Amino acid sequence: MSVAIQSVVLGATGYVGGELLRLIAAHPQFELAAAVSESRGGQAIAETFPHLAGVFASTLFGSHADWLDGIDAGSDLALFSAAPHGASAKLVAQALASASSKNLNIHVVDSSADFRYADRAAYEAIYGKHGAPELLPEFYSAVPEHAANVVAKHVGHPGCFATAVLLASVPLIQSGLTEAELFVSGTTGSTGSGRSPQAGTHHPERHSNLYAYKPLAHRHAPEIAALTAAAAGRKANVHFIPHSGPFARGIYATVQAKTKTAVSVDQLKSVFTSAYANSPFVQIVDSTPRLKDVIASNYCQIGVAADNDTVVVMSAIDNLVKGAAGGAVQWMNRLWGLPESTGLLTAAPGWV
Repeated sequence: MSVAIQSVVLGATGYVGGELLRLIAAHPQFELAAAVSESRGGQAIAETFPHLAGVFASTLFGSHADWLDGIDAGSDLALFSAAPHGASAKLVAQALASASSKNLNIHVVDSSADFRYADRAAYEAIYGKHGAPELLPEFYSAVPEHAANVVAKHVGHPGCFATAVLLASVPLIQSGLTEAELFVSGTTGSTGSGRSPQAGTHHPERHSNLYAYKPLAHRHAPEIAALTAAAAGRKANVHFIPHSGPFARGIYATVQAKTKTAVSVDQLKSVFTSAYANSPFVQIVDSTPRLKDVIASNYCQIGVAADNDTVVVMSAIDNLVKGAAGGAVQWMNRLWGLPESTGLLTAAPGWV
């Protein structure tokens, strides 16, 4: 594929939107056609993201009213939505209608929760009224590693906590070695809470601090359970305790389970090595994963431990890349028939 695929980012001023812009700038096939922001339309991207000034020095944010103007009829379009939960569905529906009017060949990857549930009632029980329920059948949700043979039109990318936990839990459940009870602890950085400071996520509250929040009642637990069952073909009960970490980027998840019989570390490691043999972004490590080894990359590190009938799987990702923008680009590559690693193999910085 030699012709550049026009790319649009909705909700482009948030942290995930900024990461999407950064990844698109370095992508050999995707070319930014519009970075859409209703609040900052007409402003320079570099004012919001000074670190992107070198690649978008004079590029302005567009509005929802005019982003389509510069795209030729009949073009290929990769549409990324980084808009918030509850708002994204309506914006995506409007974008699809506009794209249809110009006969665009379009794929959508949405990073909000709006298209992670196949069932409208399941979504609305957690997030409230859905903005475009008629589109739910057109979207598929899973991490790319658990959907190797899936052909999809549009994708609702799992959340960052869900991504870290799914990569750790699905092979475990598929293996049949464990009982169906998963006890999950996950710690996330402050960027997972978005750009707007809140009492529990503002830096002075998180600095040199660590605390759990919404234990056993977090809204991502049903998503994790549903996507685990869909990918593993076996229902699991997920007991999830999220933590707020004193760092900006990253998620570290620990999944603990009981096995039906005693399991060795080598047996457990073999399960994950086999499950991810063809997954370029999952690394099975001999020791415990470290956040600093994956930050600013699209990689996930997985480590395992076992003691008689108890097993532990540890997973480390960058919440903004593998857990959001990078995973979205990985999916979009697949939707367009590109190698899924395209544009995602640039070496990450060390000592972050």
